Amino acid sequence: MEAALGRIGQIALHVSDPDRAERFYRDTLGLAPLFRFGNLAFFDCDGVRLMLEGGHEPTGKREQFCIYFRVSHIEAVVAQLKSRQVYFEREPHLVAKMPDHELWMAFLHDPDGNLLALMEEKR
Repeated sequence: MEAALGRIGQIALHVSDPDRAERFYRDTLGLAPLFRFGNLAFFDCDGVRLMLEGGHEPTGKREQFCIYFRVSHIEAVVAQLKSRQVYFEREPHLVAKMPDHELWMAFLHDPDGNLLALMEEKR
């Protein structure tokens, strides 16, 4: 039997202040909270669990990774998040034209400077 990887079950993200990070991901980005245990806050991202692990000193190293969130109507989502004081590095923009869709993205940072992206596959 060949071992096969399944879909990602959880992503861990180190944050300096778990309370601030929890508010940002819950209140600003609107992710569904699952539970909190000490310095760990868990969110549901459409079946993939995001774990914010608090208490880490900022390393100054950023953009070594990026979490991409699928969205519908990227322009409307960006406008809603801007109304919540989220700063975007660039407006939603076309990244690639595929045979059956266009890939659009917009990039932002969380309070610890971690890179996040919104992505929409427009058909």
